[in-house]
Amino acid sequence: MEFIIDNRSILAVLAHPDDESFGMGGTLALYARKGVDVYLICATRGEAGEVDKKQILEFNSIGQMREAELSCAAGVLGLKGVFFLGYRDSGMPGSPGNQYPDALINHPIEEVACKIVKYFREIKPGIILTFDPIGGYRHPDHIHITKATTLAFHQSGKRSFHPELGEPYSPKKLYYHIIPKGSMKIAVIILRMLGKNPSRFGKNGDIDLASIAKETFPTHAKINIRSVMAIKDAASSCHSSQGGSRMRAGVMGWYRMLFGGIEYFMREYPPIGKGEKTKRDLFFD
Repeated sequence: MEFIIDNRSILAVLAHPDDESFGMGGTLALYARKGVDVYLICATRGEAGEVDKKQILEFNSIGQMREAELSCAAGVLGLKGVFFLGYRDSGMPGSPGNQYPDALINHPIEEVACKIVKYFREIKPGIILTFDPIGGYRHPDHIHITKATTLAFHQSGKRSFHPELGEPYSPKKLYYHIIPKGSMKIAVIILRMLGKNPSRFGKNGDIDLASIAKETFPTHAKINIRSVMAIKDAASSCHSSQGGSRMRAGVMGWYRMLFGGIEYFMREYPPIGKGEKTKRDLFFD
């Protein structure tokens, strides 16, 4: 088994503060502790997140508070750098955040991709990580940043694509973080047994887990994060305004106990070869 990537660095491209911890936080922490340079691009500062008025007293805005929480989490995870694209959190579909001119979803995919390409060419990461095609749970910002990241990945190495952004550079692999649908279906069953509506999940009832559980994506890499679970939990706790310290309680705590030791990824590029086995390491073929 040989390394196929010379540049042992990872760049995660996500939408909001807390995405890096609640989702692929174990993978980021694991590789950081293996000596890999791990970076994060965050498209927004999470301005649409709901925050208790008592929590925000020492900050000028929700965005400022959530940026501070991300700074805390980045330190815990061991990230080498965090970069913001400067867009505004769009909120869930139909929410007031959709209407802001600077909301991420109101900016063309190519524009967002250009900002991402700039970092690709400067950092020269070997592996890119982002959301799956439905953004995990159909958050419009997640879907938008996945599309922009995918475009950036495939265009960054072309000299004809915005040469003013720097010398062409092509990362070697693009992975989408996915939620295993088998475990999702079990969660839907459990919620129904508890008398809860899985189509109205979440604090605001705006996540349709039943519908999401019907989506199927292939698993190409399974990363065992059990050795860094405590680190992921600590990073999640940094996001106190978003309930990070409560991730180990209730239904989420049950889900984490059963399925939280592995993080799953689908490889968008390079194409999966015939008979190729599921990987246990993002860097190895």
